[in-house]
Amino acid sequence: MKPKKKMKKLRMTEADFMLANRRAARLEEIAGHGRPVSMRSVLHKSKKVYDRKRLMKAGITNDDLPLHDGK
Repeated sequence: MKPKKKMKKLRMTEADFMLANRRAARLEEIAGHGRPVSMRSVLHKSKKVYDRKRLMKAGITNDDLPLHDGK
């Protein structure tokens, strides 16, 4: 008869603990809101910065822009 193998005890490291807490918090968040909540927020973009896409969306052409005399 063969001797029984000893089972290894599972040890929870600090990294495992952090991952488990994050996962639990995320599941609670989804349960509370019905969907994942995005933590990333879009930075405010200054209107003073020249942005061709924004101008095209607004329907502003180069003819509509005021000329800068350098004064």
